[in-house]
Amino acid sequence: MRIHERAPELRMFGAGIWLWENGLRSLRLIGAEEQAVRNAKRIKQWAVVDEHGDEMFRRAFTDDDKMVLPLRADLYQALIDAALAAGVEIVTSSTAVAADPEGALILDDGSRLRADLVVAADGAFSKVRDSLMLTDKVSYLREGYIRLLVPQQPGDEDAVITESWHGTRRFLYCPCSDEFHYVALSCLVDDRTGRGVPVDKESWAASFPAFSDIIARIGEDGRWDRGMTVRCRSWSEGKVVLVGDAAHAQAPNLGQGANMTFTNAVSLAAAVSGANDIPAALRAWEQRERPLTDHVQRWSHGYGWLVSMWPEHLAEVRTKFLQFATSIPWVDAQLNRAARHIPVGDHG
Repeated sequence: MRIHERAPELRMFGAGIWLWENGLRSLRLIGAEEQAVRNAKRIKQWAVVDEHGDEMFRRAFTDDDKMVLPLRADLYQALIDAALAAGVEIVTSSTAVAADPEGALILDDGSRLRADLVVAADGAFSKVRDSLMLTDKVSYLREGYIRLLVPQQPGDEDAVITESWHGTRRFLYCPCSDEFHYVALSCLVDDRTGRGVPVDKESWAASFPAFSDIIARIGEDGRWDRGMTVRCRSWSEGKVVLVGDAAHAQAPNLGQGANMTFTNAVSLAAAVSGANDIPAALRAWEQRERPLTDHVQRWSHGYGWLVSMWPEHLAEVRTKFLQFATSIPWVDAQLNRAARHIPVGDHG
């Protein structure tokens, strides 16, 4: 097995990451969970509050329904180490530009590398996906995100995620490790002050005074990423298959993008192991996994809509709506459908 990485070295961008129960179970199946979460914070609750501090939503976590929040760098290294332990060869400075459905990866230097299976995990702007005409729709959202780390200080909350809404802005505070907290700032594309990097700390502190101390610790780093979604007419063509953002990029509002990638990947491995007909196995895998992935993508988009599209002068109505909606068991089941999903191959 071989991984082709376009960068000259393996590197990670990002801050912290939400690992829900489904993601943790998937990492456990490949032997990466323990290392990934070794220094992570165990989250007890996720609270969503409005600009007045009124609670709109609160979600608790248990031993059987966990949320753990590691640094992305720790997760990334755990995945690399698990791959190397499994005998995977990693080739850097190797850029894939297309694939042949018969089973070949095509590099930018014209090389054609034969394979029993080509797995394309080349992101939302996947060249492999486009080479096979698998793209159905790529959509940009009205909102975007700045995600970064701030230093931890004594007395900081270390077990509760707090997501605060003010108009079309959101501030997300996530305990992450003994050294850092993960914070995310979300706003509309036309909020030029809000999307600026370095972060305009005065502006954001004015929107979220309860977090002014945390905001004051923000450094000069970070970057603005516009939200987007990807939909495909199919996740595979012949012996080529898409995973991750290449197949189902989504807004990060529910924190399930990476977790669904892990869940789908372990299911994919089970589907093709020992299969005599790879294309048929890929079709069956997609038929089994895609409904849940599509569901998460839709609900994540809808969650963002409540911020980006809801009229600001009706903010109090939004609070009452969320308080009511999230108290309905059916809504809870839909929001947490992925988190409570048992990955294929997990037998307890």
